[in-house]
Order: sequence, then structure tokens, then C-alpha cells
Amino acid sequence: MALKIYNVLGREKVEFQPQHEGHVNMYVCGPTVQDYAHIGHAKTYIAFDVIVRYLRYSGLSVLYVQNITDVGHLLDSGEDRILKKAAQLQAKPMQIVEFYARSYFEDMDSLGIKRPDISPRASGHIPEQIKMIETLMERGHAYLADGSVYFDVASAPNYGKLSNRRITELEAGSREVVRDEKRNPEDFALWKKAEPEHILRWDSPWGEGFPGWHIECSAMAKKYLGETFDLHGGGVDNIFPHNECEIAQSECANDAEFARYWMLVGSLTVDGVKMSKSLGNFITIKDALKKYRPEVIRTFSLSAHYSNPVDFSDDALQAAAVGWERLYGAVRLARQMLPAAPATDAGSDFLPRLEQARTDFRAVMDDDFNTPKAIAQLQELTREVNTLLNSGSPVGKAALEAIIATYNELGGDVLGIIPAAEAGGGANAEREAGLIKLIVEARQAARKAKNWAESDRLRDALAALDVIVEDRADGTVWRVN
Repeated sequence: MALKIYNVLGREKVEFQPQHEGHVNMYVCGPTVQDYAHIGHAKTYIAFDVIVRYLRYSGLSVLYVQNITDVGHLLDSGEDRILKKAAQLQAKPMQIVEFYARSYFEDMDSLGIKRPDISPRASGHIPEQIKMIETLMERGHAYLADGSVYFDVASAPNYGKLSNRRITELEAGSREVVRDEKRNPEDFALWKKAEPEHILRWDSPWGEGFPGWHIECSAMAKKYLGETFDLHGGGVDNIFPHNECEIAQSECANDAEFARYWMLVGSLTVDGVKMSKSLGNFITIKDALKKYRPEVIRTFSLSAHYSNPVDFSDDALQAAAVGWERLYGAVRLARQMLPAAPATDAGSDFLPRLEQARTDFRAVMDDDFNTPKAIAQLQELTREVNTLLNSGSPVGKAALEAIIATYNELGGDVLGIIPAAEAGGGANAEREAGLIKLIVEARQAARKAKNWAESDRLRDALAALDVIVEDRADGTVWRVN
């Protein structure tokens, strides 16, 4: 089955065909680093992490670019978000940028999100942005007004083709103050004149100033991916004006199609309202990770299709935790049974079921990266795996290794919800698992010697560490609660 993607540009599900066979160029709008990342960001970047993972799993080479916005993202008041945060904290703007950029990547690492191949910053690509603005002016698509440069929306006949909004429907002032010097209220800033109090400023052919928000993505995408590339991703809330402006200025500057496929992620909501810093209804990733494992947060995010909104609540996270524990419990049990498993072909009749699981998994992922159905496929497999492992009949080493490999491949490599280590995450995970195993073995020895007091003491000590032991006919297994 060929991979199909719902292309927001055209509003239809189409077969994905990379511009260059076997290779995918992909750009995703990254964060504005002026505060801690929240779990709405987690939903967006987990989605694109899985998309990149699956493309690579499918044998494609992927060049993944995700920008960092550290200048030019304006509030409705016209104030730069970075400057506003710097003023609040009485810090230099680049202090704010460095602190929150590091925090963002720490959060992404904690969630198991693989880093982009390139993470360019807007402030590091001012020359490229100036050059694109000059091209737009030369071609009659932009004009100078009182030291600022604006894109002339009326010069772009296809403006609105992504959001399906026409110029007559647009409202003035999106993301910037409506200024009298603009020809049309809908025109947007490519370069802003820096007022005397504005700290972030660069020299340009039009005087000291700073770039608008939209131009950064166009300039950096062109530099690293070319005039036309395969996939552009981002949040659905940025479809207008940001994505629309990207398309207009890029295609007018380059005389070429910008992005061939557009994938937009649905918002994360709280009680039906989009989670955002401006509304104050956000939960930071750092706070969420204090309560839930990263795999649980990923499971929660992937339990809805990437394009759909998801409503956040503790009940929803708890439900995700139960579902994840069911999956991981089967993996953990297979891993614990492996060392003592006989080197026979016992359980080999289960191998075709594992291959079918791979086939079914690929089929739903090829249908626009349908992670809810992919997780459902793993849950269905898990019911049968648990039946096999708990049947009381021996399961050979080869069958157990195949079961573990299937979960590692589909749940680990692609979805990122099956960890490699047995204990909690972190650099000491394998050491912790080894220590738990020693205590479990000491308890087994106490039980064998009928030293029930010592057996109970060790069980209670493990329970105090949230390690649950289960005595079975074929031995004792354990799990981290």
C-alpha cells in the first residue's frame, strides 16, 4: 500500500510522492522561545517526530528542518514576544532566547523526540531574509513605507489558497498593528523599522530594523531545502496568517511552488479551549513529566489522529497510562522470561501473527499516519501475546525474541512508546533494572527456603519503591508501578 497524506493544500487525501525518489525534504514551524514549552507543543512535535520516524522506517531518507523563532514574532499590539519577556524579567533578549531554547530541547529529549537535522534560528539568517525582501521589492511584490517594508497582498493572485480565505474576507491587523503607511490593511510586514527603544535591530538597505515573523521561515526553508520541497508541517492555528504569508512571499520571490504537501496538527485543548500561554490555561512539559512517564504523554498524544484536537485532562492521561501499561506489561513479561527460556521452537506457530501485526501496522500508518489505529493494532496483538505468555506452556527463546523485536520495532522505533530499558528512564535505567532483579532473586531464594518473613520483607521493600512483584507458576515477574 502506498503512503497517503491528507494534503491541506487542496483538502484531499493523496498519494505521497517525494520530489526526489527515496528522499524527503521536510520543514516544520518551530517554537518561539520566550517561555517554557507546554504540552500543546508536545502534541505537535510528537506528531511530527512519529511522521519522521515512520518515513525513515519506510526506507526514505529524510532531511528534517525545524526553525527556532528568536526575533520578529509580534503580538497583536506590535510588540516582539522576546522583547516583552525580556522586559518582564529585566534580562537581555538573547539571555531569554538561550535559556528557553535549551529548555525546549531538554523537554523534547525527555519526551523521546528525535532532534531535527537542522534547527536554524531566525536571528542567524538576517542576510537571507534581507535578500528575499530585496527580490520581492524588485519584482513589485513589496514596497517601502517609512522605513518598513510590506508585502503587497494584492500582487499575489493566489493569496489565500491554503486557508481558503479571500482578501475581501481578511481583517486588518493580524499579528501586527495596522499602520497608516500600508497600501492595504491586509499587507504584512517583511521588515520593520526599529524604534529607538527597540533592542533587537540590524542594519539593512532600509535602515535599522528587524524582520517580520513570516519571512524567516521562507528564507530558511529555501536555504536548506531549496525553492520547492516536499512536506511543510505546523499547527493548524498558524494556517493564517503565518503559513499563508509564507506561501505568498516564497512563490512570488522564487517563481516556484513552495511546499508540495501541507500537514497541520490539531490543537491541544483544555475544556474545549485551545491551550495557550496568552490564556493562561497551559501545563508545561516539565510539570507534566513530574506526574506522567514520557511514554504515557506520547501515548495520550498519539491516541488521536494528528489532525484532530485533543482535550487534556488528568482522566485522559490516566486512561493513556492504563493503555500504555497494558502494552508495556507484555513486553516486560517477554523480556523477563527470555533468560530462562528453552532454546526450542516452542511458540514458533505465533511467528506468522507477528508478521501480520507488522503488515496491519504499516497499512494504518500508510493511511495518513493513523496512530490511533496503530496503537489499537498493538493492543490487539498484546491480548494474544498475553494469552501465549500466560498459558503455562513453554515459549522458546526464538519466539520470545521475535515478540520483543516486534514491539521494539513498531512501538519503540516508530511510535516511541516502548522504552528499551526495563526500569524508569534515564542513564541509570539498566543499573536500576539489574538491582531490582537482584532483590527479586533474593526474594525467590527466601521463598524456596520457606523463609516467609524475609520474602515478605523484600516484597514490601520493593512495593515501597513502586515495584510490584507477581509470583507465577513459571517464576516471579516484576513491574514498575
